[in-house]
Amino acid sequence: MRQVLRLELEEAKIMIEAARKKAEEIGVLETICVVDDGGYAIALERMNGSRITGVEISMAKAFTASGHKRSTHLFNKEGGPAAVGGEAFGIQQMIPGKFAIFVGGFPVVVNGEVIGGVGVSGGNGEQDTAVGTAALEALQKHLGSEYEVMVEADIKK
Repeated sequence: MRQVLRLELEEAKIMIEAARKKAEEIGVLETICVVDDGGYAIALERMNGSRITGVEISMAKAFTASGHKRSTHLFNKEGGPAAVGGEAFGIQQMIPGKFAIFVGGFPVVVNGEVIGGVGVSGGNGEQDTAVGTAALEALQKHLGSEYEVMVEADIKK
């Protein structure tokens, strides 16, 4: 038996608040979703004026990042498993509407374990990455030095 960490509403709200502040700072309207390790939404925020499609897209990005333990853009980059010719080419068709293989989804990794995911939709790749990593940075700040949160764009467990 082992003990596991769980991402809870308090942490999800802190992550979303930091992500929203970053989005406001860089002038982009985003939808941000935080999911647990099973890919189920804990919290979601759609900024006023953001695209209506952002809800489903951010949820798919967070689900994919959590479930497959990697940043979503790593699937489709050259040599990635979902790129043309890759061993998982077409994987996004296996779970229609829930699997995203483009930038904006990041696993939440604490002390080496994936405990959830964050998905961001509304900006370009650079903007979504800045907003997503701001959420991870906020979680690290909240948890303190007792926990180690992976805070980077290219996460692969």
